[in-house]
Amino acid sequence: MAEAPHSGTVAPGGQPGPAAAPEVVTGPELVQLLTSRVVDVPDWPQPGVMFKDITPLLADPVAFRSAIAAMVRTAPEPFDLVAGIEARGFMLAAAVAYAAGVGVVPVRKAGKLPRATHAASYTLEYGEATLEVHRDGFPADARVLVVDDVLATGGTARTTLELIARSGARPIGLTVLMELTALGGREKMPDYPVKSLLTF
Repeated sequence: MAEAPHSGTVAPGGQPGPAAAPEVVTGPELVQLLTSRVVDVPDWPQPGVMFKDITPLLADPVAFRSAIAAMVRTAPEPFDLVAGIEARGFMLAAAVAYAAGVGVVPVRKAGKLPRATHAASYTLEYGEATLEVHRDGFPADARVLVVDDVLATGGTARTTLELIARSGARPIGLTVLMELTALGGREKMPDYPVKSLLTF
C-alpha cells in the first residue's frame, strides 16, 4: 500500500483523509509571518509600479488560514455576505465567506457578468477600469463586507461600496490584506471602516 501523504490522516480502509487544520497565528507574529510571504515585484505590470505578490502567502497554509481568520475577526460588525473584488480579491473573499458561514458575491470587470448589472467606472493606480455587480446580487438591507487583497488609491474599493449601496444592500466596511498608505486610499472612504492586516 502506498504511504499516505504526511500532511493528512488515514481514514478507515487505508484511504488518505483530510489534512489536519493548520495553526492560526495572531498578534505581532501574524504581521511578521504575512509580511515575510509577500514578495515585491518592481515594474509590473508596467514601469513604476511595485507589485505585491501574495502567491507565496496563499500557498502557505498557516499564513493563509491566519490571514483569513484575522479578516473575519476584525470585521467592524456582523455581516450577511462578502463582496469580493476581481481578481485576487475573489480568493480572499471566498475564504472569508466560508470561514464566516456566509455567501460571497463577485464584483467583476465590465462584460463578465451574464445578467443585468449596475456598473461604475473608476481610476486606479495604473489605468482605468469599470466594475459591475448583478442588480439582484445583494438582498435588500443585507450587511456586506467588502474584501480585497490591497488598498491603493481607493478607487476600486470606493466604487464597490457605491455599487453595493446602489443595489439596496448596506456595505459595512472594507477589509484588505495590505494597504499602501502613501497612496491615500483610506481617505476616499471616510464614511466606512477600513481594516488592513499589513501596511506598506
